[in-house]
Amino acid sequence: MKAPACLALSTALLLAACAVGPDYRRPEVVTPAAFKEAGNWKLAKPGDDEARGNWWEIYGDAELNALVGQIAISNQNVLAAAAQYRQALALLGTARAAYYPTVTAGLSGTRAQAATSSPGATSTTTGNSNAIIETGRLSYNLGWEADIWGQIRRNVESTGASAQASNADLRSALLSAQATLVQTYIQLRANDAQQALLQESIAAYQRALQVTRNRYAAGVAGRVDVALAETQLESTQAQAIDLGIQRAQYEHAIAVLIGTAPADFQLKPVAGLPLLPPVPVALPSALLERRPDIAAAERRVAAANAQIGVAQAAFFPALTLSSSGGYQNFDLANLLASPIRFWSVGAAVALTLFDGGAHLAQKESTVAGYDVSVASYRQTVLAAFQEVEDNLAALRVLANEAVVQQTATKSAEEVVRLTRNQYRAGTVSYLNVVIAQAAALAAQRNSLDIASRQLLANATLVKALGGSWQESGQESEYRSGPDGGQ
Repeated sequence: MKAPACLALSTALLLAACAVGPDYRRPEVVTPAAFKEAGNWKLAKPGDDEARGNWWEIYGDAELNALVGQIAISNQNVLAAAAQYRQALALLGTARAAYYPTVTAGLSGTRAQAATSSPGATSTTTGNSNAIIETGRLSYNLGWEADIWGQIRRNVESTGASAQASNADLRSALLSAQATLVQTYIQLRANDAQQALLQESIAAYQRALQVTRNRYAAGVAGRVDVALAETQLESTQAQAIDLGIQRAQYEHAIAVLIGTAPADFQLKPVAGLPLLPPVPVALPSALLERRPDIAAAERRVAAANAQIGVAQAAFFPALTLSSSGGYQNFDLANLLASPIRFWSVGAAVALTLFDGGAHLAQKESTVAGYDVSVASYRQTVLAAFQEVEDNLAALRVLANEAVVQQTATKSAEEVVRLTRNQYRAGTVSYLNVVIAQAAALAAQRNSLDIASRQLLANATLVKALGGSWQESGQESEYRSGPDGGQ
């Protein structure tokens, strides 16, 4: 058969081929019309001046922006996910290569000793009259399996969906690392704010201790008042020292997130917390398009669905076309001079008649794998809804708590002022002052704690929304990944 005829037959078979197995349809999930805990939050409709891809910029902290910018470059988990994505793309290239024929070429030469000579052989006569035979061979082999039942196409479909899932994993790893850094940074700054508050209290307690000592020296206060003032001062100093443990751990965690050894990284203390931005809330259905972990789970469903077709195609006969040819000469030194030419063209059909149920078991395994991926996808969607609801509820409750706590803090500070005046007037003991100051410090620390928890819930909500709250169709760095590929 001529080569053009082989090509024509191959093309016809390819065009006539059909892919067995179910075509993919995204599994249905029940999507609520709105979030239960949304309350007074507005629907996401970002303006041109609002943050889009760099969602962490909404906190208005230049140092935080610089740190998060290093995640995509230096975070080892993100780099590992990027390498896994490249690996998935390479596997997709391997799967696509099955569409094309495999061509190999070979060049061989042999030198053998025989009892008799062969015509044309170069021989050297020995004492036993044996001949040395040299043979050269130059050949090629071509083989191609026609994808009649779509096994190759389904495998490419599955591998392509897996590559897309790997890309989504990369975006998910990037988003997770960014959110973790933002949350850790907020905790570190909350620690700094607590430290600043304790230092202010320590300074106030030192002044109060000096006043108490002066009153004791003047004989208008007892030794117990001095002891109470000293105890309160030293206890507060101990609390300030203890905060250093957490701060060091937060700083070390940030260093690792940006790919730096903790010994080579340091953040200077800053007393203030980042800004608490308003977060518009998207429709629940938007999470299906925006969250990378949901995208990864959905793509794995598509990959599992295509594997069912691969398993089904194994029940049908496989058609393989092959061709080979080359040159042979009994003079290795003159391989192409008056050689013997040879060639062959053929086709083979192979069908498994009995395998003990192996193909059937493989198909049942792929169907079960598909069911697993569907359940995992739906669970991922439900978990995403829960994360958003949890943090919406946290923000709503914390906002109410912050208002009440601010009132309590102002009242506690007023009690301290009044009690100190009463102590100076000699109408109350210093124990009253200590109790009032301790209550005021606790109230102030609670206010800071609520503010930091609001920021943490805010950052977690943004992460739960997929890293932004853009409407469907808006371009985002998380839609295509940091390398711009899908």
